[in-house]
Amino acid sequence: MVMPDFPDFNEATIAAIATPPGAGGIGIIRVSGLQAHAILQQLFQPKNPQRTFISHRLYFGAIVHPKTGAAIDEVLAVYMRAPRTYTREDVVEIHGHGSYLLLQEILAQIVTFPATRLAEPGEFTKRAFLNGRIDLTQAEAVAELLGAKTREGAHLAVSQLRGGLHGEIWKIRDALVAVRAIMEVAIDFPDEEVEILDAQALKTRLAREVEEPLAKLLARAEGGKIIREGISVVILGRPNVGKSSLLNGLLREERAIVTEIPGTTRDTIEECLDIKGVPVRIVDTAGIRETSEAVEEIGIRRARQKLGEADLVLLVLDGVEGVRDEDRALFAVAADKKVVVAVNKIDRATALDLGPYHEAFPGMPVVAISATTGEGIRNLENAVYEAATGGYGLQEAGVAAPNVRHAAALQCALVAVRQVGEGLAADLPPDLLAIDLQGALAFLGDIVGETTTDDVLDMIFAEFCLGK
Repeated sequence: MVMPDFPDFNEATIAAIATPPGAGGIGIIRVSGLQAHAILQQLFQPKNPQRTFISHRLYFGAIVHPKTGAAIDEVLAVYMRAPRTYTREDVVEIHGHGSYLLLQEILAQIVTFPATRLAEPGEFTKRAFLNGRIDLTQAEAVAELLGAKTREGAHLAVSQLRGGLHGEIWKIRDALVAVRAIMEVAIDFPDEEVEILDAQALKTRLAREVEEPLAKLLARAEGGKIIREGISVVILGRPNVGKSSLLNGLLREERAIVTEIPGTTRDTIEECLDIKGVPVRIVDTAGIRETSEAVEEIGIRRARQKLGEADLVLLVLDGVEGVRDEDRALFAVAADKKVVVAVNKIDRATALDLGPYHEAFPGMPVVAISATTGEGIRNLENAVYEAATGGYGLQEAGVAAPNVRHAAALQCALVAVRQVGEGLAADLPPDLLAIDLQGALAFLGDIVGETTTDDVLDMIFAEFCLGK
C-alpha cells in the first residue's frame, strides 16, 4: 500500500485565531506557510475580483465555504509575501467580525487544506526565531510584552524586543571572541620567539570588556524580575489599627469592610495595584491576637500563612495608642522580611512624635499616615517602592534586563571568565584557558538562542498564547 506523503510537522502551514476568545469588534486569523496564498485564493472572494494579490495590501470581500460557496463572513484580508513578514514565511491575515463562532468556522475551513494544521502556542514567534528574524531574547520579550502588568513592564519588554539585551550580549561575545583568537594564535604557534600571550594585558581586557558588563547585566536582573513579576505585600497589625482602611486607601476604593469592632476582617483580602511601575499584590489580613472564636482563628492562621509567602510586610500601628508589646511581637514574627512601618490615625493624634517608633523598630522606614483621610499614603507608597527595589537599580528608560533564564546563563559565563582570569594569573597554558573561554561563549549563545537545546525552546514557546 502506498502511504500518503505527509509534510514535515515543522514545514506545514499553520493557522490560528490571533485575538482573545469572546465577542469583539474585530477578530483576526493568522496563517503562515507555503499554503497561505492558495488558501486565500480559494476561500476569499474580493469585492473587486483580483488575479493576484499585491503584498501587504488590504482587500475587502467575503470568506466563502469552499464547497457550497456560501458566505461565512465579510472580512478584510491581507497577503504578505515572504520574507517581509513576522515569520519570514508567506503570511495571510483575515480580519473578520469578532464573533468567536465565525472565526472558528473560518479556521475549520482553513485547516482542511493539504499540509495545513492548527498552530501550537507561540509557534508563529518560534518560526520567526528559527527563520532568523529575531533572536531568542526578542522572542521571549514578545511573551513578556503580552503579559506585562504595568507600563514599566511593557517598556522593559519593548526594549528587549528592539534588541537591547541582544546588543549588550553581542558586545560581550565579540570581546570574548577577540580574546579567544589571541589564545588560538598562542596555541598554534607555541615556539615563536615573540611573546604572543600577554597575560596581564588579557586579564585587564577581560575584566574591562567582559566581566564588568556581565556584572552590570546581572545587577539589573533582580530589578527586572521585580518589574516583570511584582512583589507580594502583607498588611500586618493587631486588630483595629486600620489595616482594612489602609487597603482601601491604597486601592482608592472601598474594598474592605471597615468598622470600629476589633476582628472585623476574618479572612485575607487580596488585590493588585501599581506602585511606581512595580506590580504589587497586596494582602489585608485578620488582626493577629489570641482568640477563642473559631472563625477569627481561621483568619489568623491564614494571615500567618500569607506572612510566610510575603516579600514585604506593611506593619500598621496605632498612632494614638503608641507602640505596644503586641506590635513588637508582630515585628519579631516578621523579622526575616523587609518591613515598612505605617503609623496610622495621625488625623486623631496630636503632636505625633515618630522618635519612639524609630527606637522600637531600628533601621525600618517609618511613615506617618491617615488611612481615613489619605494623608501620607503617597509617602508610604514611596517607602514600599524603595524597600522593594533598594539596591537593585531598576532599569533606566530603554535598558533591557535579563530574566531568570538569562541571569543563570550570565552567572555561569561570569564564573567561566573569572576562571580564565585566575588561569592567566597562574600562567596556565593557553589550551586550558581556551576551554573556559569556549564555555563562556556557549553560555552567551544559550541566551540568544545559538546553542539552546530543543527542550528549552519548547518550554519557552509553550508559555505563549495561541496565535502568537
